[in-house]
This record gives sequence, C-alpha cells and structure tokens, in this order.
Amino acid sequence: MRDSASLYGFLLVGGMMAITPGPNMVYVMSRSIAQGRRAGLISLAGVMLGYLVYMLSAALGITAFFLTLPYAARTLAATGAIYLIYLSWQALKPGGRSPFQLRALPREGDGRLFAMGASTSLLNPKLAMVFLTLLPQFIDHQRGHVLWQSLQLGSTLIVLFALVNGLMALSSGGMASFLLRHPRLMRLQRGLMGGILLVLATEMARQAWH
Repeated sequence: MRDSASLYGFLLVGGMMAITPGPNMVYVMSRSIAQGRRAGLISLAGVMLGYLVYMLSAALGITAFFLTLPYAARTLAATGAIYLIYLSWQALKPGGRSPFQLRALPREGDGRLFAMGASTSLLNPKLAMVFLTLLPQFIDHQRGHVLWQSLQLGSTLIVLFALVNGLMALSSGGMASFLLRHPRLMRLQRGLMGGILLVLATEMARQAWH
C-alpha cells in the first residue's frame, strides 16, 4: 500500500465495485427473494468461496508479474479504467436492467445453493477483472512484500463484497418491493452508480498516463 490516501482511494473504488450489480449480487438477491434470507446467506457463502479463489490466484500472479514487469502497472491501470467505463455503460445505457427486476426461481437445497453460488462466482469474469486490474494499482512494489500487500488488499476487497452482498441477502426482498413501486428511484439508483463509476474511470485513466 502506498499511503493512507491510496487506502482511501482503494476503499472508494472497491466500494463502488462492490455495489455495482453483477451476476453474484443478482444471484444472491434472487435466492433471498425466492427462498428467504437463509437461502440468500447460504448462496453468499458459496459466492465468497469464489472470491477467495480469485484473491489467492491474483495475489500469486501479481507477485510474479511485478517481479518481471515492474512497469506494467500503467497498462493495468488503463485496463481497469476501460473496465469501469464498461460498468458505467451497463448502468447508464438505455433499457439497462436493474438488479431488483428479478424473476421467481425454483427452490433448491442448501448444498445446491452453495454450489451454485460458488460456480456463479468462479465463472464471473467481473471478479477476474477486479482482482487483476484493481489490486496492482494500489501496491507499492518498491517497498517489497508484494504478496503480503496483495493479500491485505484482496482481503479488504472480499470483506467489502461480503458486507454489500450480505446486506442484499438480508434486505433485498423489502428493497425490491419498494423500488418496484417507485420506478423513478430505481432509475436514479442506476444513474448515480453509472455516473460515479465514470468519474472513477476518468481519474484512473489520468493516473495511468502520469
């Protein structure tokens, strides 16, 4: 980690990524709405297994990557900016779908809920992009201990995602009912999320070229 400002920046970007709707969030919310909070939390446990696998894989890869190509951070920063722009477009594009527009799902057992959560997470390209493009930008490889820095940041990111998705599992039923009765608020939520992601992408792109 470079300094406290970098930590705040990492928490801001990571927090925005955590609240950005994706397959994992939609799956957890869907199960919570269809089968209740317990099913949502079991699904979340499977999702978190996928996060852990990606974190360890990315951390080990980041170590080797920086040892061989220490100036690759600029390329990764540019890639991360492009990915944030993509997420922003998904939120802002005409006809974009809100994660609260969910369909009913058949009931599943605990083991299948966990397994489906893990597979949804492991097959989610968003996770690979998050861990491979976000973490390296906040690591000071000149200080050494790149693996340790990667594990610290990765663990922080996992906690952020777990908190957000856990909140979704516990409250998605009520939130979905409320927002479905207030479509303007649903559009506002998408607009704010897309706009903030676009600002973050612009700043990340600026840093990539300085």
